[in-house]
Amino acid sequence: MKKIMLTAGVMALSLVSAGVNAAVSEENAARLAQDLTPLGAERAGNADGSIPEWTGGLSRPGEDIHRPQNPFPDDEPLYTITSENLDEHRERLSPGQIAMFERYDTYKMHIYQTRRTAAYPQEIYDIVKANAENASLVEGGNGLEGFSGYVPFPVPNDGLEVIWNHLTRYRGGAVQRTVGQFPVQANGTYEMVRLREQLVWPEELSGGRDERADDNILFYFLQEVLAPARLTGTVLLLHDTINQAKESRRAWLYNAGQRRVRRAPNVAYDGPGTASDGLRTSDGLDMFNGAPDKYDWTLVGKKEMYIPYNNYKLLDDSLTYDQIIQPGHMNQDHVRYELHRVWVVEATVKDGERHIYAQRNFFIDEDTWTASVIDHYDGRGELWRVGEAYNVQYYGNDVPWMAAEALYDLNNGRYLVLGLANEEGDFMNFDIEPSRQEFTQQALRRMGIR
Repeated sequence: MKKIMLTAGVMALSLVSAGVNAAVSEENAARLAQDLTPLGAERAGNADGSIPEWTGGLSRPGEDIHRPQNPFPDDEPLYTITSENLDEHRERLSPGQIAMFERYDTYKMHIYQTRRTAAYPQEIYDIVKANAENASLVEGGNGLEGFSGYVPFPVPNDGLEVIWNHLTRYRGGAVQRTVGQFPVQANGTYEMVRLREQLVWPEELSGGRDERADDNILFYFLQEVLAPARLTGTVLLLHDTINQAKESRRAWLYNAGQRRVRRAPNVAYDGPGTASDGLRTSDGLDMFNGAPDKYDWTLVGKKEMYIPYNNYKLLDDSLTYDQIIQPGHMNQDHVRYELHRVWVVEATVKDGERHIYAQRNFFIDEDTWTASVIDHYDGRGELWRVGEAYNVQYYGNDVPWMAAEALYDLNNGRYLVLGLANEEGDFMNFDIEPSRQEFTQQALRRMGIR
């Protein structure tokens, strides 16, 4: 980590009032309409132009809402990184990415022209601007106050504020998706787990936020296993909280075999992820989720780095899962990487706490606050797993999110891919209008019985 080079001029930005968990000054908040984007990224490109200026992103309201087509079909790789030319590019890779090249002769990265496609609705920009002036951390950083909806700290003071930006980033407000989860064995074989998921912020429920019913709720999450048959009927319900010191995550699980709803306190931290064959922790969904209180968070700075971006090929419904999944890693010919600036945050387990990942190093895209790459270390300080988020702009809805996410185990050669939907007819729906009653224990029972 000592080799990470800070972007010129960014050190002052990232360390302003370091350690003070409070809203930024009006002067810093005003930068969101000046040298920073409305979400806090640097508007300007880099010195040699390989990272361009942000000019508003890619927005085509109403077009290809559910499965956007590749807006850059004629783009060709500028160059390809392989194990043979790896040394020329090490400074722009994470240690985990480098380890992938060293473990697999077949691993490569196609590097494309950088396109800063991130764009959001104007109302999100307005919310983030208000948060910049009002939001602050409470309870040792385990909760927020003066916060509304999305991205509390567009001009962050420290690593924990950067992580809260990832946790609260905008993902459409209300969305339902049907996707596959693929625990892949070292030889490339897999059994797909089909999932239907809903993610909803209280403001998007029919009738809007109810200050009493939705008190301290960040979002509601519902996950139903549709296949294989032996897991069908398993349903998970989460109420994630804003102030997690005041009240931790509420979680319930309907088990089809037992035919009952029970509280599920282990759906947190390093509890096993749903049907992931031991390859994902509960807090590994969406790259990282849940309470941040197990770790100390250090803001290392910013760097320019190759991260997955504009991965429209992974949404292509002419591809089959077998064309994407292969031994060791996904077929890298379908993955696009670009050079972007990332926030670098190091998380180390606090004294007296435990987690199977003793350290996680986060590389968070400045334009979207998505944790685009995470290197995971075991208790001996050895690299264990490498996570990547395959960014895509759902330009019909002004939503930057993922086409998929993957977690590679460097020790045993297995990996997990979550979010692929190439063979799913019912993929992504941002037009849902859910009710609060859909996220109750009673609704969970009804889903399990039907």
